[in-house]
Amino acid sequence: MTKPAIFTPILIAGCVILMMSFAIRASFGMFQIPIASEFGWMRADFSLAIAVQNLAWGIGQPIFGALAERFGDRRAIILGALLYAAGLLLSSLAVTPGQHQMLEILVGFGIAGTGFGVILAIVGRAAAPESRSLVLGIATAAGSAGQVFGAPLAEALLRVYPWQGVFVIFAGLILATLFALPFLRSPKMATRTELEESLGTVLIRAFKDPSYSMIFLGFFSCGYQLAFITAHFPAFVTERCGPIDPSSLLAGIGITTTSALGAAAISLIGLANIGGSILAGYLGKYYPKKYLLAGIYLARTITAAAFILTPMTPATVLIFSLVMGSLWLATVPLTSGLIAHIYGLRYMGTLYGLVFFSHQLGSFLGVWLGGRMYDLTGGYTLVWWIGVGVGAFSALIHLPIRENRASVLA
Repeated sequence: MTKPAIFTPILIAGCVILMMSFAIRASFGMFQIPIASEFGWMRADFSLAIAVQNLAWGIGQPIFGALAERFGDRRAIILGALLYAAGLLLSSLAVTPGQHQMLEILVGFGIAGTGFGVILAIVGRAAAPESRSLVLGIATAAGSAGQVFGAPLAEALLRVYPWQGVFVIFAGLILATLFALPFLRSPKMATRTELEESLGTVLIRAFKDPSYSMIFLGFFSCGYQLAFITAHFPAFVTERCGPIDPSSLLAGIGITTTSALGAAAISLIGLANIGGSILAGYLGKYYPKKYLLAGIYLARTITAAAFILTPMTPATVLIFSLVMGSLWLATVPLTSGLIAHIYGLRYMGTLYGLVFFSHQLGSFLGVWLGGRMYDLTGGYTLVWWIGVGVGAFSALIHLPIRENRASVLA
């Protein structure tokens, strides 16, 4: 019997859109200092804009999942790309914190329409059951590939253009991904029972299932940790890291400032997560996903605690980036795969979108609290320790999940 192809046109097209969407999203931390410096804002002002973006992304994810299931995947993606570009273009004209914060709602909805909720549902439906977990891992890794070049690209462009010009360039890039849409024709792979059930019936069943609630709660810390690091780590490294030795290997490859190191750290996290996401998707085929998720959250907790307890140097920044990067989005193929396994493929986009809302509540809190506590205390230490605590909580709450679809359908 011929094995089903892994790298199909659907998967490749989905990866292209995810890569660009997340490249732009991952670069927003690079704008913290330029925008705050130009207007004399407090750190919390632009942090709140990024936090609003994350919250809007979370609210928009189940909406775009439902739109894709009702009106078609490609229409949902087009709408998402248009909102993304509009938010970036209008943000380039914003001159007050309130304007940035309101316009980031458009950007957040744009990320929802071009991000994991819609794309993972497409590639998940198109994949054979035996390779679905791996395919979801590859698609997730594409988001990390975007992160590899997103922050360094923004840092390089900011050397040449004002931040407003970089926003305009990014708007053009997200619209360019729409050329991949003709390849996104995904079959509706679902059982007869799934096709006959309404969205309301499936949602009620999921809401009554304690396992769905545990998945929802557990995803909160993932959003908190990732969004906080994405938004604040470049500035954190810029201000707190020890100097870079001019004779070091880093200086030899052009990383001579802590600002460049901060951008490189975000890139390195994304690079490490390419392997981490694919490995997580591969392991999800052979081992219970709930135990893999618990292990990832535990490893993140230990890594974050060790980093904050150690004096920051260029070496510790690189080590932290590699380790945290390998765990970065490894939760996504496992969480989305767990939802597909327990509740089916028909409404996977909506069900994952609702769980992702918890992720984005955590993102909102991580980004906003990071800026707020920085302004109050002059540092990020307390915010890091909160992240350690919620990570430990997520590791524990995944353990009682019943990874058994029959128990849900009974």
